[in-house]
Amino acid sequence: MSDQLPDIKKKFPEWYIDVIYKAQLADQSPVRGTMIVRPYGYAIWERIKSRLDTRIKETGHENMLFPLLIPESFLKKEAEHVEGFAPELAVVTYAGGKKLEEPLVVRPTSETIIHYMFSKWINSWRDLPLKINQWANVVRWELRPRPFLRTTEFFWQEGHTAHATRDEAYKEVMQMLGEYVSLAQDYLAIPVIAGRKTDSEKFPGADITMTFEAVMQDGKALQMGTSHLLSQTFAQSFNITFQDQNKEQIHPWLTSWGTTTRLIGAVVMTHGDQNGLVLPPKIAPKQVVIIPIMKKNTDNKVILDAAQKIKTELGEKVRCHVDDREYKTPGAKFYEWELKGVPIRIELGSRDLEKKQAIVAIRFNGDKKVLPLESVVQEIQVLLEVIQKSMFENAHKRLKSMWQKGAKLIEFGPTLEKENGIYQTGWCGKDTCEQQLKKYKAFTRCLIEKESFFDECFNCSEPNKGDVLVAKAY
Repeated sequence: MSDQLPDIKKKFPEWYIDVIYKAQLADQSPVRGTMIVRPYGYAIWERIKSRLDTRIKETGHENMLFPLLIPESFLKKEAEHVEGFAPELAVVTYAGGKKLEEPLVVRPTSETIIHYMFSKWINSWRDLPLKINQWANVVRWELRPRPFLRTTEFFWQEGHTAHATRDEAYKEVMQMLGEYVSLAQDYLAIPVIAGRKTDSEKFPGADITMTFEAVMQDGKALQMGTSHLLSQTFAQSFNITFQDQNKEQIHPWLTSWGTTTRLIGAVVMTHGDQNGLVLPPKIAPKQVVIIPIMKKNTDNKVILDAAQKIKTELGEKVRCHVDDREYKTPGAKFYEWELKGVPIRIELGSRDLEKKQAIVAIRFNGDKKVLPLESVVQEIQVLLEVIQKSMFENAHKRLKSMWQKGAKLIEFGPTLEKENGIYQTGWCGKDTCEQQLKKYKAFTRCLIEKESFFDECFNCSEPNKGDVLVAKAY
């Protein structure tokens, strides 16, 4: 693997894989389709996880842990659910030196085992709402793995709730969708499109699936997470009932919602450039790296002390690292921290100290500033806020430039297949027309329910029942 990254504009998939491995986000596992998340990649996940976990708790949910292995019979209780996951299941049939009486499924998601427990915990309206979440790993046998985007085993959070009414459950679905959108836009600096999935694209067994979608630099869409209003079939399948205030036995309304380490892949593909990662300050494990420009056979204590002083003054509010490795040249350090996407680099040499200044390099746009040492700490704090905002604005501009409108698939389909991008179009609501998108390797991403620009379906001449976004996707 050479030091130079593949051309991001011409070889985007190859560029992505190279960045993942060279920036030490992950490494290949001996088990096909799985990955080893390295410390730097996990540090990014911890930043994302910390923010989302805080909001999950603040919105009234409690964290729990459920077993990795699920009785196969549990999945078979809900036919549509098991049918949707059947090709992706990993099943344990032999353990403890003998064949199991009942096969065990390695969890692809936890609805079934959680609903089994809900049936034990929910008896009265006083037990509702029941709102839990777990941080876990899941297994879905992936045929075409790609690190962080699609892997056989991945890491996520999955929230599960039960409510007395459909309205309450729907409010939960939308509330958690809103939390996801806020996380993506305010922390990951990724503009997203939130909307409802079509029936063919919704979660197996759900009444409604809400999604938040982003468009990567190559024009392909990425589903970043989902929030589901589950049908009461799940409650019926596991005999979850409660006595309401009228002393009638009824089924609760259930929801589930989740997002994954795929968010890391989204950050890489949204913000990265020819030099590697570009990380938004709010999720960067190191927001600032100080590189003392040291000379061989010279006492560099004054420079190292000055670097440490800046780090100390930045304090706990800024995640700062002093790279004082003597065995690496400044140029090699610049390359490494650019590759790893650290938002701000401070260069500090003997001449800078003489002039009482520091050179500050901004990763996302390549700008360099010369700042007085006396004000560098205050300037850095402001710069981090400006960088976070500017990265979102840049990504939002790019999204708008990729968002096209097309009346008929026969006209925009060939362009979509060749050049990617996201297209808003009309749709009659029929699955037969939706399936025509596959001719161009595209899919519906979500419905646009607030506005409509088209009179007819993109495929037939029937009236448009609501605009839809279509794109090729990861």
